[in-house]
Amino acid sequence: MQRQMVTLKSENPDDYNYNEAIKTLRTNLQFCGNNIRSVMFTSAMPDEGKSNVSFAAAQSLVQIGKRTLMIDCDIRKSILVTRYHVQDEVNGLTHYLTGQKALSDVLYGTNVENMDVIFAGPYSPKPTELLEENLFGELMIYARQNYDYVIIDTPPMANLIDGAIVARQCDGAVMVIESGAISYRLEQRVKEQLERTGCRILGVVLNKVDIYHDAYYDRYGKYGKYAKYGKYGKYEKYSRYDRYERGDKTQS
Repeated sequence: MQRQMVTLKSENPDDYNYNEAIKTLRTNLQFCGNNIRSVMFTSAMPDEGKSNVSFAAAQSLVQIGKRTLMIDCDIRKSILVTRYHVQDEVNGLTHYLTGQKALSDVLYGTNVENMDVIFAGPYSPKPTELLEENLFGELMIYARQNYDYVIIDTPPMANLIDGAIVARQCDGAVMVIESGAISYRLEQRVKEQLERTGCRILGVVLNKVDIYHDAYYDRYGKYGKYAKYGKYGKYEKYSRYDRYERGDKTQS
C-alpha cells in the first residue's frame, strides 16, 4: 500500500536509564509470545505518560528490525501531532472511520525506519460509536497481516469506555501508572474493565518514578523520572486524583 511520509521529531529523553527501561519493556513484550502482536497502552487518568511510553516502545521495536505500526486511538484528546512536531496537515483515524478517507490516505510512513503511524485525526463528538464500527476491525486485520507489531495509544479508562472497545481488538494491554499519583482502587477498576473485554493484561509500566525519593532506584543514577516495567502490583499512594476517589469526577 502506498504511504505518505511525515517527519517525527522525537521528544523522548536521551537518557541511559530511561532508554534501558524502555528496552526492558520491549524485551518483556517479546517474551509474551509470538501471538502477542497488537498491544494497547492505557492509563487510568490523563497525564500519566502513556503516549510517551507507547511511542518509545514502538521506536524501540523498530530498532531491532520489527516493522511496527503505531495507531493513535485517543481521538478525544490526541497529542501525537503537536508533541512530535508534525508540520504537514495529516489525515487521521477519524477520517477513515467516518468513511471520508481510505486506509491508504491515513497511513503514513515516517523518518523512523520501519515505523508507520496512523494519527487520531480531528476530534469526534462520538468517538465510542466510531471505534465500534466494522472499519476499525478491518484496520486491525490489515495491521496484523502487514506488521510485526501494532502499538495502540488509547484514552484513559477511569471514566471513558473507548479503551475497552479498542481492547476487544488487541492481543494484549499494558497499563501505564504514574508513580505515587493513582490509587490502588482506581487501578483495580481499570484492571477489571480490561479483564471483562477478554484482553490479556501483559503488565504495568510504573512511570515517572522519582529516584531521588526512592532508595530502590538510587543505584540507577541521577535521572529523576523514568519508566519501569513489571507485573501488575499494588500501588497504594496517590495524590493528583484523590478527588476522583472521593466522588469528584470533574477531572478531565
